[in-house]
Amino acid sequence: MAEKNLENVAIRAENITKIYKLYDKPSDRMKEALGLSRKCKHKEHYALTDVDLTIYKGETVGIIGTNGSGKSTILKIITGVLNPSKGDMLVNGRISALLELGAGFNMEYNGIENVYLNGTMMGFSEKEIDEKLQDILDFADIGDYVYQPCKTYSSGMFVRLAFAVAINIEPEILIVDEALSVGDVFFQAKCYHKFEEFKAAGKTIIFVSHDLSSIAKYCDRVVLLNKGVKLGEGSPKEMIDAYKKVLVGQYQVPDSDDNNLLDDAEIKAKVSMMGGINPDVIEYGTGAAKITDYYVTDKNGTVTTAVIKGEEWTLHYTVEFTEDIKAPIFAFTVKNIRGTEITGTNSMFEKAFLDGVKAGSRKKVSFKQRMDLQGGEYLLSLGVTGYEEDKFQVYHRLYDVLNITVVSDKDTVGYYDMNSRVVVE
Repeated sequence: MAEKNLENVAIRAENITKIYKLYDKPSDRMKEALGLSRKCKHKEHYALTDVDLTIYKGETVGIIGTNGSGKSTILKIITGVLNPSKGDMLVNGRISALLELGAGFNMEYNGIENVYLNGTMMGFSEKEIDEKLQDILDFADIGDYVYQPCKTYSSGMFVRLAFAVAINIEPEILIVDEALSVGDVFFQAKCYHKFEEFKAAGKTIIFVSHDLSSIAKYCDRVVLLNKGVKLGEGSPKEMIDAYKKVLVGQYQVPDSDDNNLLDDAEIKAKVSMMGGINPDVIEYGTGAAKITDYYVTDKNGTVTTAVIKGEEWTLHYTVEFTEDIKAPIFAFTVKNIRGTEITGTNSMFEKAFLDGVKAGSRKKVSFKQRMDLQGGEYLLSLGVTGYEEDKFQVYHRLYDVLNITVVSDKDTVGYYDMNSRVVVE
């Protein structure tokens, strides 16, 4: 590995490859290890393939990708838990990793004993741990339980103490893997505050999360992995857009002529795989119409389950009619995950479609709007209704059928953002 220009480098990975040997059964591993078989008994699985990564001191870098993309593997190689099969790794600084919280705890020891045990494993002296002990106990805030064996702790108390140990050691490099979602909402707020303190102090942070809002808010740069291959790196917005395309199989490798477009059935299958379609949806209606092929696209027309706050997004669905209907009304509503109805509209309110339809016809419906809801998880309900001789009819309704995540780097009070322009003179 070249040694020049490394003064400002915290982490540099060059051509990192990690190969696992997979066996059909344990006896095959034994036969191969003992040389009892002339045939190769394993298959090679590439968890990472020729990954290059440079992280500079003081940067906050996010790593995103689907499950199985190699995120945890690269973190374990950086922290020294795993060795690469090929390639070079340079780490310039003391690391604290929030990977598997409490993995080094002895359940028979009490909390204090485990603080010293974990601190020692991280390379700190007893004196250094003495100096940090009160900060750790204050942060964990589990009271006199700290003097009890860890096997008596609730899961919440256990992760609070483990997190407190890891984050109060004052590392030069902090590695966070989905760990900021531990504990109750008040403890999470404390964790994020500490995270912001690290960032303000110029610490180097590697942040792996499925929470795209946190990635957008905290990261200076983002790396996108997929199936062990680095697809790209850039601004959070660029990489989140690319990640959304990966999720639905529409990512286009630069300079590729293959647009990789999907038909409606493939789109629905992809959205379902992403966890965007409710498998236990509640539906009812007269059967005069049926809603099919429902999904959401972002401002670029990419099918997604994640929408960037402040950008345009579109809800699509198809309606097939089995009866003549004089004036169908197409509708959708948005709820938060607690079931509170936030907003919604329909074609009658919008004066968009007031015509009749014939049995056997098919209509493609789309609602396009700007996303001004706060960051978080939301559920979409769809409906086709109408009036027959002044009597309201529900032809088909799907409750909480789609899930979308609103990705935001700025949330205000309440359900939606008023987009205020503030002037102070």
